[in-house]
Amino acid sequence: MTEPLLGRSINRLEDERFVRGRGHYIADHAAPNALHGMVVRSIHAHARIVVIQSESAKQIPGVVAVLTGMDMATDDIGSLPCAATHIPMTTPLVIPPYHALARDTVRYVGEPIAFVVAEDAESARDAAEAVVVDYRPLRPVIALADTVLPETPRIWPEATNNIAFQFNRGEIGPVEAAIRSAAHIVECELINNRVVAAPLETRGALGEFDAASNRMHLTASAAGAHGIRDQLADSVFRIPREKLRVSIPDVGGGFGMKNVLYPEWVLVLWAARRLGRPVKWIGDRSEDFLASAHGRDSIAHARLALDCDGRLLALETRVLANLGAYVSTVAPLVPTMAMASAMGGVYDIPLIAFETRGVFTNTTPVDAYRGAGKPEANYLIERLIDIAAAELGMDALELRRKNIFRRFPHPSAMGLTVEQGSFAYSIDHAIATTTGFEARRKTSRAGGLLRGLGYACFLETARGQPNEVAELGFGEDGRIDLKVGTHSNGQGHETTYAQIAADALGLPIERFRFRQGDTDDLDRGGGHGGARSMHQGGTALVMAAEGLIENGRKLAARLLQTTVDAVHYEAGILRVATTGQEISLDDVARASYQMPRDEFAPGLVYQATHLCDRYTFPNGCHVAEVEIDPATGHVTLDRYSIFDDYGRLLDPRLTLGQVHGGVVQGIGQALFEHACFDAETGQILTGSLMDYALPRAGDIPSFEGRLTSDFPSHANRLGVKGSGQAGAIAAPPTIMNAVMNALGPLGVRHLDMPVTPCRVWQAIQTARLRSPDGPLE
Repeated sequence: MTEPLLGRSINRLEDERFVRGRGHYIADHAAPNALHGMVVRSIHAHARIVVIQSESAKQIPGVVAVLTGMDMATDDIGSLPCAATHIPMTTPLVIPPYHALARDTVRYVGEPIAFVVAEDAESARDAAEAVVVDYRPLRPVIALADTVLPETPRIWPEATNNIAFQFNRGEIGPVEAAIRSAAHIVECELINNRVVAAPLETRGALGEFDAASNRMHLTASAAGAHGIRDQLADSVFRIPREKLRVSIPDVGGGFGMKNVLYPEWVLVLWAARRLGRPVKWIGDRSEDFLASAHGRDSIAHARLALDCDGRLLALETRVLANLGAYVSTVAPLVPTMAMASAMGGVYDIPLIAFETRGVFTNTTPVDAYRGAGKPEANYLIERLIDIAAAELGMDALELRRKNIFRRFPHPSAMGLTVEQGSFAYSIDHAIATTTGFEARRKTSRAGGLLRGLGYACFLETARGQPNEVAELGFGEDGRIDLKVGTHSNGQGHETTYAQIAADALGLPIERFRFRQGDTDDLDRGGGHGGARSMHQGGTALVMAAEGLIENGRKLAARLLQTTVDAVHYEAGILRVATTGQEISLDDVARASYQMPRDEFAPGLVYQATHLCDRYTFPNGCHVAEVEIDPATGHVTLDRYSIFDDYGRLLDPRLTLGQVHGGVVQGIGQALFEHACFDAETGQILTGSLMDYALPRAGDIPSFEGRLTSDFPSHANRLGVKGSGQAGAIAAPPTIMNAVMNALGPLGVRHLDMPVTPCRVWQAIQTARLRSPDGPLE
């Protein structure tokens, strides 16, 4: 019997090959006789295409083809589909055609116009620069707040006032009545700033076509192979799914952005089929900023009603969510169902009315980014709590304590039943980290600096796509193949899934060979996203292990000439207790390859499907201390503490690493990151790492705190709760509350993310003009 692995922190199995440079990414992937593609992109945010002149480009040595939208139309290639059409919208969802190459009109800077294919990347780049496009510029719609104004031009004729959809959840009448009769009403407008995912590895793809089998093969830096396969086969190429294989190698980060179906995936496959040779495209960092899906970008107007004792009575929220120029893969889901599921956070708010309007702008399409709707919902309620406390003279922490829900299961006003949580527990532990704050504030003040303390609770509704598939089976070499329908882009799946399988079978972890991201390995799979991998896929793997053992028992009974019920399994051995006979699982697996396939599966392989649409509810309380230099506006994040509940911890160190990564991305959104466009031209102003600020190691303090495993989930057999998104949900309001706590004594009442030195300095100067004798003057 091997020592149990679950609950222990072990070294990640995948790290040795990564640190030794043995990872296999899309740029490492080669195909014989492959051509290289380069995308010609729009330089305008909104313009008619008059003519595309490509003759000069075609004359460059090495150029094989210059393909345009008209060629794509001739070949009857379909547009990119939206995978979120099932949402119960208040108004019909408008989905304009999203072609892989623009045909008559371009609608954002960076939109693909032509695809140049050449013998080498340098020739393709030269030819792309030689393509001349004659445009007739149109007025772009850039500012989110202006999109729905009557005088604003329509981006799509079928979208009145540029509105793609309206979504409502909750009854507005009772909410408005509660607000009218409330003792206190707090109102605010909050902007959730647009961000760029900026993974370490940019996107890339290789398309191949086998004429003999009439089968295409896409290899891409992506996530969710099966979803991408299904969308491409069903809607774009309109072929049977078995005629398209999608495989995904190692992925260097994605954060939701790589779950999306992109024009380039269509282009490499289409060009490979058309030209009869493999076609490879590797995007550069500039293309990632221009044309990879952005995240967040919404404006929320909210009213919160409280009684005279500070009890929350009702919440009304109206959101304007930016979709960009097209309806991207799951974009409508983010500000609707996903955001609604987390609306109100950990607080017992009896009445909530939530409305979202998704709108088009002439900007890069927006889609899922780490947390996808949950950070926006949590930011709203946690900032509202602090605003209410400041306006009503209440203690922000006590206001939270008074309103968290404590009895479980708890039916939320948005229709979910929260199974359990540890909200009071997390708050109690978070408070302990603030010891000595007043002394630190006094020291900061003595140095002419401002210090602030901020809290934020969070509740995530983690599930992602329902259901998942996993498969276990012995290979002929004796190793056990472990296949799952989710996909890692840095989370450590290769380690954690092996821990689960090793414990389930009682075998050494070295025996397992992890496989993922290939539609030829598994016919179904939900990919990663929504913090679902262990909740959905981990349980499927436990079921697959049980099925493999059952297959082993059946064959062992045949080999030992006994009944199946007499055979018991433990740690690699199948034993008959009454006779003492035994046989190893390895021997049974070897024998399975000699048995009739209609009786026994070769390798004892078993595929399990975990049918589950239940959510898990990760939660916690974070605390931040910031120090602000009023002379420059610079904000230093000095301390950050985490007290979170993720249910059973399969590998505590891996879980903590996931949380830390999410917190750092939340810190980036709060303090540094903002994807900006020129209001007149729609040109992206933050199109490179020279202009788009990401947090560096020196900006991040050492994190304190702990994760509790005292509250396992009842939604899955492992007792886990998703941890992949939580840090990005909790960090923005925590930091913003700390910043506003520091600036409050000066009379600064509101700032939007990111709180850059310029914004903070300007707010301080404005406050001093209003009150020249205020603090620190």
